[in-house]
Amino acid sequence: MEQKVAQFYDEYANNQIRIGVNSRHLSIIDKLIRSGLKPHHRVLEIGCGIGTVSHLIAKKTPKGSVLAVDISPKSIDQARKTWSNLTNLTFEVSDMKGFQKEGDTFDFIVLPDVLEHIPVSDHFSLFETISRHSNNNTVIFIHIPAPRFLEWMIEHEPEKLQVIDQPLDTADLVKNISANDFYLEKMETYSVYYEEKDYQYFVFRKSRPVSNIAHRSKWIILMSRIWIRIKLIF
Repeated sequence: MEQKVAQFYDEYANNQIRIGVNSRHLSIIDKLIRSGLKPHHRVLEIGCGIGTVSHLIAKKTPKGSVLAVDISPKSIDQARKTWSNLTNLTFEVSDMKGFQKEGDTFDFIVLPDVLEHIPVSDHFSLFETISRHSNNNTVIFIHIPAPRFLEWMIEHEPEKLQVIDQPLDTADLVKNISANDFYLEKMETYSVYYEEKDYQYFVFRKSRPVSNIAHRSKWIILMSRIWIRIKLIF
């Protein structure tokens, strides 16, 4: 099956070159920054394709580094040629099975519209691998098609789907990641191309005991109340 998937994405690389950077890619980098991506962070991107999102991440982490991996050798070859000017960006061929970077951990691990293309039976072991390469502050950022939207696509526009394209159950996703020492901090379903909310993103953080809980300043609480009242009025 892995060979079939790799072959599909080898052929799909040309389509990615034709499309280039689109609204979805820009939305992903915006939400990564909002989730805490910093210039010094070390990032692992899983399912990078030809590096469309990878180079956006690398530009936002000039003091850090980005390791981007993909199952498709052709996609990785193209990515290396296209983004060779970015010295903090490295590409490798990997399906994440047996992935091992001894002693290396990452501050952000990004899965940009790739998890729906990986068989659900492989998800738990994938997150075990991710957990081994995490530190106490690691963030997992996942972007996927909204399940309801993908179900509609399967029924009405199957020609647009990839070799594996499966709606992902949120409860199962959270269960698999939580079992590997992460907790869900944020989830949002939102619109990119359609009136129906067509994408979701998740922010998971490494589980650790809460050591210090400070009160918000009274000024911030007051301003929040004022802002809420303004929105209710208008």
